[in-house]
Amino acid sequence: MSMQDLIEAARVSKAWPFQEAQRLLKRYPDGTKPGGEPVLFETGYGPSGLPHIGTFQEVLRTTLVRRAFEALIGAKPKDGKTRLVAFSDDMDGLRKVPDNVPNAQLLQDNLHKPLSRIPNPFGTDHDSFAAHNNAKLREFLDRFGFDYEFIASHTQYDTGVFDEALKKVLAHNQAILDIMLPTLRAERAATYSPIMPISPVTGRVLQVPVEVIDAEAGTIRFTDEDGTVVEQSALGGQAKLQWKVDFAMRWVALGVDYEMYGKDLTDTGIQSGKIAKVLGGRKPEGLIYELFLDEKGEKISKSKGNGLTIEEWLTYGSEESLGFYIFPNPKSAKQLHVGVIPRAVDDYWQFRERLPEQALDKQLGNPVWHLARANGGYEAEEAPGAGDSLPVTYGLLLNLVGVMGATATREQVWSYLGNYIEDPDPAKHPELDGLVTTALAYNRDFVAPTLNRRAPTPNEASALAALDGELSQVPADTSAEDLQTIVYETGKREEFGFDNLRDWFRALYETLLGSEQGPRMGSFIALYGVENTRKLIAEALAAANTAG
Repeated sequence: MSMQDLIEAARVSKAWPFQEAQRLLKRYPDGTKPGGEPVLFETGYGPSGLPHIGTFQEVLRTTLVRRAFEALIGAKPKDGKTRLVAFSDDMDGLRKVPDNVPNAQLLQDNLHKPLSRIPNPFGTDHDSFAAHNNAKLREFLDRFGFDYEFIASHTQYDTGVFDEALKKVLAHNQAILDIMLPTLRAERAATYSPIMPISPVTGRVLQVPVEVIDAEAGTIRFTDEDGTVVEQSALGGQAKLQWKVDFAMRWVALGVDYEMYGKDLTDTGIQSGKIAKVLGGRKPEGLIYELFLDEKGEKISKSKGNGLTIEEWLTYGSEESLGFYIFPNPKSAKQLHVGVIPRAVDDYWQFRERLPEQALDKQLGNPVWHLARANGGYEAEEAPGAGDSLPVTYGLLLNLVGVMGATATREQVWSYLGNYIEDPDPAKHPELDGLVTTALAYNRDFVAPTLNRRAPTPNEASALAALDGELSQVPADTSAEDLQTIVYETGKREEFGFDNLRDWFRALYETLLGSEQGPRMGSFIALYGVENTRKLIAEALAAANTAG
């Protein structure tokens, strides 16, 4: 694949990252901004809490659009044609004490102060609450190899980087009020001001009416919490903008060209876009994505604890499977719970194995193509993961460890894998070895407690006995396909009375594996071993005799 081939295919691709990038290309048809600066992508983070799976998805999706845009203009990841800024809004005032943070009283004593000016409750070397969380954000993003620049809001405010933009806000104070006041409840509108001063006495971010005295000098007047009328500068970190105004100011001050945000910020995007225009800029391109739901279809809430953390996903699945699950249509809500992980792992590998054989237009619609490019993993002429395949599906691994029990070990699993793959050395199959570890954890925590092998019915017992007879005649190294044929033909025999083969396979799953669903039985028998499978059948037949 040549770069020109990629450009031509990318410009007509229907994959959502390319659709987003194509809209951005209409803004800059030659791929560069008028002044020659890199096209700027931004993603935001509120450091009142630790980074989570929502942070990951936003940075990942923005990165996917960034790489798609580079493909459209024939740029490579390190050409400097684009930038990604991870922005931390650490000048925001702390509104409530998070449930999962130590030294809660310390935070309670510093409510409403900027996050960057609240003492660090974690006991680490960082000098503030925000500094600790910002460091965690950078560790988090670095862990996944994201290519980004970190900017903290407080450095922009405190060092005067935002001063010129703040003067614009003061100069257009009334125009911004005209935009915002009609959207607010009467009680909120009574005290609303685009700019929130920081009290010189308490250090708290104040929600009070503000009078602009001199926009060019940055001077404002307000009444402090103790009733004192204060006249001070709004520059140099002595004030903080309201969220929607801050969003717009940042777009204009930094020159942001693309930023996506969740459905819950739809109105923020509308009002911030209007304010950005007042400030002499324009709203960035970007999509509004749907939010994650829990297993019951309810919105995920950090306070409810009904979500799934990054650490939980990586305990039971792979990094690639998480990216794969997040990739499809971001405008559709997704349920996020441990039950979706096994399918995501196997689907990722199916798409990865398929990629090298696909035509270019199909590759550009394959999530694996985008995930491989996300952090500059390969050049335009290369196909990621060419020839890669997983010798055993994750679902099959789960069935294996399910039969082995909650106390199964990695070494035991690999001893069985020797029945199925050549050279079963974990060092030579690192990705499979990683999945063995996660399969053991998934089985221990979610599968083993739910397994319940039932006794077979008389006709099922007869079929199992027949299957055992067939297996007694085959060599230990019989192929999975031949074993599948034996299972299939046994279930078709009229004397066993199965209405359809689904009933036969369900009987196998429920009596041998203890679950309602399962793998291709030929693959399972090849992996678990013919003799071990016969032992399972013997146990099931013994249970039938006991029940009878």
